[in-house]
Amino acid sequence: MKRLMLLCLFILGLGFALFNFKGLAQQGEFDSIILDFKEEVPIATISEEIKQLSSKYNQQVHLNSIFSISDRVYIVEGDKKTLKELRRSPLKEDTEYIEANYLYHALEVPNDPEYSKQWNFRNINVEKAWDETKGEGITVAVIDTGVSKVPDLKLTKFVKGYDFVNDKDDAGDDQGHGTHVAGTIAQSTNNGYGVAGIAYKANIMPLKVLAASGGGTIADIAESIKFAADNGADVINMSLGGGGASSMMEEAIKYAHDKGVVIIAAAGNENRNSSSYPARYPDVISVSAIDSAGAKAPYSNFGAGVDISAPGGSEAGKIIQNTVNPRTGESVFAGFQGTSMAAPHVAGVAALVRSTGIDNPDEVRDILKQSSRKVQEDHLNHFGSGNLDAGAAVELALKGKITFNDFFRWLRKSGYLNLGFWIDGGAVALLPKLGMVLGSYLLAWFLRNYLPMMTLGLNGGLIFGSSGLFFLQGLYWFDLPQWPMRLAGSSIPELGSVVLGNSSLNPLFASVLIPFGLIILLMGNPSLKWFAIGSSIGVAACLGITAFTDPNVWLLGTGTFAQGYLLVNAFLCLGLAFLASQKEMLQT
Repeated sequence: MKRLMLLCLFILGLGFALFNFKGLAQQGEFDSIILDFKEEVPIATISEEIKQLSSKYNQQVHLNSIFSISDRVYIVEGDKKTLKELRRSPLKEDTEYIEANYLYHALEVPNDPEYSKQWNFRNINVEKAWDETKGEGITVAVIDTGVSKVPDLKLTKFVKGYDFVNDKDDAGDDQGHGTHVAGTIAQSTNNGYGVAGIAYKANIMPLKVLAASGGGTIADIAESIKFAADNGADVINMSLGGGGASSMMEEAIKYAHDKGVVIIAAAGNENRNSSSYPARYPDVISVSAIDSAGAKAPYSNFGAGVDISAPGGSEAGKIIQNTVNPRTGESVFAGFQGTSMAAPHVAGVAALVRSTGIDNPDEVRDILKQSSRKVQEDHLNHFGSGNLDAGAAVELALKGKITFNDFFRWLRKSGYLNLGFWIDGGAVALLPKLGMVLGSYLLAWFLRNYLPMMTLGLNGGLIFGSSGLFFLQGLYWFDLPQWPMRLAGSSIPELGSVVLGNSSLNPLFASVLIPFGLIILLMGNPSLKWFAIGSSIGVAACLGITAFTDPNVWLLGTGTFAQGYLLVNAFLCLGLAFLASQKEMLQT
């Protein structure tokens, strides 16, 4: 009997805890209901059922917008009681789902326009990212209260958006929240006015789903997500949220994700141990907020669903951007705080990453998380993977790529932009010089793609394998025999020539044999393994060049057999280096 009483008390206590724990029990607020009719249901049947609903509830049941026609999404006003009635009615058989059209709200805290320093950009290390990209060619959809073209967005490129609240093309902002968010992403920069934006050469797609009151419905938000995906958006930012999961919202998010769109949302401002919706969905990057000291912002949600953290501001330091005053409609520079401000930081950096050529949204998510600055002792998951780092994210995205900026810097530092370099030697030297420059570029591309861990051992192996310790070549000491100097100044394929005392390459030395032995011998040593890999690449280069310039191999002669032998071994050496390097990358 006592055990039964304890069990009953436990169940009652559990129910009470769930009722009071908003992270689990909160279902949000709504005043209308979504009806998503199945595609196979005839239009005549739908029309008749809508007519009956209109008569029963004495109201007009209407399409959510012009974009709802193909999806057959209708809206009917109602509360929880109406929702239960509809779910129990025969209408259930003809619909994909009947669900609450929850109201989501902008997540900003009241603004303070006195804050004027963008500490947040330094916090995310954006200057380093700007060395490589400013977000060129990427479109970011801002699903919010709309975006107005305030003075500090004058140079920012806009693409066609839509106002889902009022069903019109002009998605202007009558609240100020969306324009502020858009400013963090792509405020006009280097224009001598106002403040900066993260991906300031990206395009902004304004999509208004929140009214002047700051509220908006799931139906509008879901349709705006599909609109963004269908109209070329690469990144979506949603600085909004609320309680309650939605099939329509999840379906729209999956639709956009499957089309390659990176989706970011604010975690919420309730200081709750779980993200709000839509940040909680698996295909959405959920962003919590930190303050100017790097601590969790006091209002920020945390825990379940949080993927990464970014600057959201606090009373000690807010996020300033150019926006509109909702009372007057005039342009102002205002400081806001909230996870609404944190999310567009991640959206802006996602745009920078996308502009490097990374198209897969899951890969963008991984890059953002892997490059974030890890936070120790984060037992409650305040920060997700860590603090957003724009510079590290772009660097990781470019790993294995040689950008034009890289090439240009290398040309400048190497003196190849000096006109005298190209003139000296006349026309005869022009082609070899061009080949040298392009060859060096291709070598750098290969090394960065497949051997990004450039070390002293790797460089030493390249020199030893390809050209020997070249500074010793031709250096002979009086009274000393020449062969020690020739030995010290020879590449691996030439070692046999020194032993033989002639110009023919020894087929044992001019092969994959020694690089293979070096890799087997040295792969267990953390430093010398890279010397072995470098030597293998160097031998491949030496054999390849020799095959076309002077194919002279002992016992094989100077003809086709010698050339073929050298080329085959060159490819074997290159493949060996590649396999060894890949194995090493997997281990690290």
